[in-house]
Amino acid sequence: MARQPEVFVWELSPEEAQRLVSTARKSRNRVRMRRAGIVLASMQGRMVGEIAELFAVSEGRVREVIHTFNERGFAALNPKWKGGRQAKTGRQTRERICRIARCGPRSLGRPFSVWSLPKLRD
Repeated sequence: MARQPEVFVWELSPEEAQRLVSTARKSRNRVRMRRAGIVLASMQGRMVGEIAELFAVSEGRVREVIHTFNERGFAALNPKWKGGRQAKTGRQTRERICRIARCGPRSLGRPFSVWSLPKLRD
């Protein structure tokens, strides 16, 4: 199998380099911090294999992070996922449930005075 060519991040201005160092050190998001560290190591001239070993990731992942950073800039450091499970109900359904919950049950013909989750679900 042929060895893949080395990949490096594009030359950064001093301000961009400082921003990258700050992100790698101070970010509260682990994914963002790790990606910034990978790009920073590439900026320092480290080889892909060395970076992969340093961050305990595959060489393919290092190449992917560097290529994405070269294409999208600092936006590539942000994770794409928003976290959490996808909602099971749509916006319209949620709005309808909220409208019902704001009304008194008796005004809707129900024989009780307070909503509970099971009663609201029914």
